[in-house]
Amino acid sequence: MTLAFGTDGVRGDTRSELTSEAVEALGRTAADVLGAERFAVGRDTRISGPGLVEALSRGVQHVGGSAVDLGVVPTPAVARWCADEDVAGAVVSASHNPWHDNGVKLFAPGGRKLSDEAQHDIERGLASAGELPSRQGRAAPASGGPGSVEGDRARESHIRAVAASLEGRDLSGLRVVVDAANGAAYRSAPECLSGLGAGVEVIHASPDGYNINEGCGSLHPESLQAAVVSSGADAGLAFDGDADRVLAVDGAGTLVDGDQILAVCAIDRAQRGRLAGNAVAVTVMANLGLRQAMAGRGVGVVETPVGDRFVLEALEERGLVLGGEQSGHLIFRDLATTGDGMLTAVHLLDAVKRSGSSLGDLAAEAMTRLPQVLVGVPMRASERPADLDETLGEIASEAAARLGDSGRVLVRPSGTEPMIRVMVEAADTGTAQAEADRLAARIEAVLP
Repeated sequence: MTLAFGTDGVRGDTRSELTSEAVEALGRTAADVLGAERFAVGRDTRISGPGLVEALSRGVQHVGGSAVDLGVVPTPAVARWCADEDVAGAVVSASHNPWHDNGVKLFAPGGRKLSDEAQHDIERGLASAGELPSRQGRAAPASGGPGSVEGDRARESHIRAVAASLEGRDLSGLRVVVDAANGAAYRSAPECLSGLGAGVEVIHASPDGYNINEGCGSLHPESLQAAVVSSGADAGLAFDGDADRVLAVDGAGTLVDGDQILAVCAIDRAQRGRLAGNAVAVTVMANLGLRQAMAGRGVGVVETPVGDRFVLEALEERGLVLGGEQSGHLIFRDLATTGDGMLTAVHLLDAVKRSGSSLGDLAAEAMTRLPQVLVGVPMRASERPADLDETLGEIASEAAARLGDSGRVLVRPSGTEPMIRVMVEAADTGTAQAEADRLAARIEAVLP
């Protein structure tokens, strides 16, 4: 497999694409390009994880580096370890994908996602990875792993940091159902929330290597919605496989998505004078209702391409502290270097408790979500036409003119699949669906 970076790291099917050899080459090249001698490596609960961690570590060691295996930990725990220890890092995970997929997310020393330039350098280096010279000196062996001192420290320090971010407040009096997606947060999230005083019921927290994200987690919240209603809980939290994102469920079983969570947290921070720059950063996929809600409260919105690293770049460039994606991948820049599902969950619940309102009422008050329809148009040809972006822009402009101020259109090539993604928002679902279908037909007609 020729590894290439997508929206968030590299990914592939471990049964046919993402081989140990490819991941070892990635470790060698990343260590060489980043100039990092020390790496921290974590993983989620996929059956392929341990073998790929070993392969990545071998690659790092080949060029004279050392790799500490942190075992099963959330992605933000690895990022925090990298920031605390000033080392580079990697997470072997395919996030919300099924068990047979896996991938590698890389962090530069200090815990930040890689820049475009660094990713391009690694991609170029992979073409000649077999020719990389070994650095002088003996490679240090990997250490750590499940149950190790390092792994326990990484998980526990992450939990402590999340709890400490509430500045002495707690979540006592709240009852929460946690869907751990049989993934990396299956221990961390319940421990963190219980430690803050919340009553916690846990579902989908028995990983077996194959059941990660299977009918559960942030992409499949139905069982969580039912569990919240049946238990009479105040809220539910649905993590993804590596726990860098979270979606919520209110007491009535209604899903609260990332845009709504961001709106609640932004308004709460603005009211407390904690929203630096009085603006938030969102991707082009953010719901029009979020933009309208922020405008109505005098909060600015900075738009970025899809991907949390672009959100982080915008936050840093403009001195902002809060941004995120509709998927529930939020970044609190004053508290973390990357998206953190546990951190997001804790601050959402903290806002609910201090407001004295229910999560459902608070989310409804924060924003009105406009109907949004998403359609994917497969690309039949392996190569994109040279004028495709211009053509797509013209098609999208025509649709936007038809909708006017009451809707929004986004047409873009996927960053992870051979597909054109169409998003339409409108005042009602029927209008949005009709326009999305019309756009899809137009795009299908111009694709080779």
